[in-house]
Amino acid sequence: MTELEEVFANPIAHRGLHDRSKGVIENSRSAFARAAKAGYAIECDLQLSGDGEAMVFHDYELDRLTKQTGPFSRLSAGQLTRIRLTASRKGDTPMRFAELLELIGGKVPLVVELKHQKDGRNSELARTVVATTKNYTGPFVFKSFNPRLLELTRSAGHAGALGIIVDLVLASKEHYASLSPVQRFGLRHLLHYPKSKFDFISANHKALKQPAVRLLRRLGFPVMTWTIGSYEVERTTRGFADQIVFENYLPFVAKNKNLPTPNRTASR
Repeated sequence: MTELEEVFANPIAHRGLHDRSKGVIENSRSAFARAAKAGYAIECDLQLSGDGEAMVFHDYELDRLTKQTGPFSRLSAGQLTRIRLTASRKGDTPMRFAELLELIGGKVPLVVELKHQKDGRNSELARTVVATTKNYTGPFVFKSFNPRLLELTRSAGHAGALGIIVDLVLASKEHYASLSPVQRFGLRHLLHYPKSKFDFISANHKALKQPAVRLLRRLGFPVMTWTIGSYEVERTTRGFADQIVFENYLPFVAKNKNLPTPNRTASR
């Protein structure tokens, strides 16, 4: 089985197997440990700290997930790892990417989203994540909304699989706001492929029927789809995607002995 096949073998827990009602916060050590124990692959997000370390965090601002305010990137890695994630039962804090790799240690695959760096440090992010994963032997892939980040990651020496993220309405994404309609069209229809050379597609479930996504899947590009939050939505993706990125419910995992088989006729 190839690394990419391993990544697509089981459902992928969006930012870990989080559940805020139980004090398990997204992109936290607790959420990742819970997902790994259950046998799910893990999706996470990476940002750069102010001093250039790859950190596991989705937002550009601290406000939603902590009691701090302001840009995530203004603080050093040391400062960030002392900030408690709000409502975390175990007092989790933002993790270094290196700590996540150590925690998982190849037990389950990782799908690592590289966030566009609004302060222009995309090249630094690419170099940092490639260096951090140099000696990691577990299955993992990188993906990004930004095709340029895929180019930079490849140029930095990454030899593994890379994925492009596709959304339905790019105009809603803050870092696409300055792009022209023509540029957005090129992104939506994946016309950057000759440069980005992606290996798989990560598509919003509402974008699965876009012509480019459907065509490339027929040509052999595997497609994962996000973010699936119920059995009803999961059913609509059948025949259009090869794997799901999920949250807020438990999809069936073949051969998984750590979870009971869910009732697939029910919704959570």
